Parts: sequence; structure tokens; C-alpha cells
Amino acid sequence: MKTFATSLFTAVLLAFGINTVSAQTETAPQTVIHVVTVKWKADATPKQIQAALDGVKALPAAYKGITRVWIKSIKVQGDKANAFVMEFADEAALKAYVDSPAQKEWYKIYLPIREESTTFDITN
Repeated sequence: MKTFATSLFTAVLLAFGINTVSAQTETAPQTVIHVVTVKWKADATPKQIQAALDGVKALPAAYKGITRVWIKSIKVQGDKANAFVMEFADEAALKAYVDSPAQKEWYKIYLPIREESTTFDITN
């Protein structure tokens, strides 16, 4: 009886694990998360920094391939002062964003005050 119970329990766990992996694969988003950490130039003013972050926030209206943005940094490690995230509809949207009018317009505000940044593009 103990062996049967152990076998049944193992089978249930296995089935649950397979279903969980299968469900994750089926529901995994195909969006791309574009994570940027930024170190601002020493002479960048709080007003300039806020304008750059507001510019990120406005990008979904200027570029249809960006679905959502996050600009409120809660914790940033290292010497970077801020982090922000853009969610792109897919990899094609991210690639098309490069040198787009929306990016060029935002870069007019962002690049003059950015000392350095690190970017991570993540998808499933």
C-alpha cells in the first residue's frame, strides 16, 4: 500500500510538472523587455532627467511597437542612477524602433545628459 501511494504521489507530481511546463510554454509572452540602466552626466539637472524619463513614458504614443513602459526606479545597483523599461510587441518592433523618428526625437533629450547606459533585451 505504501509503495502504491508513493507511486501515485510521484505520478501526480510528474503530471503537474509536465502540465506546468506545457502551460508556461503556451502562455509565454513573445514581447521583448528592453531594460536600460543609466548613469547621468554630473551636470544633468533634475529637470533634464525628469524630461528624459517623461520622454520614455511618452514613447508608446509616438511608436506603436512599444506597448508599455516603466520609469520608477525602486532599486538600482552599481553606479547607475536610474533604470527604465520599455516593452516591445515583439523582436521585429524592437528592431524597427532603432533609428525610428520616435527614437531620434527622444534621443534629442536623452543623449545630451546620458553619461553611460547598459541595455538588456529579454524575451522568451
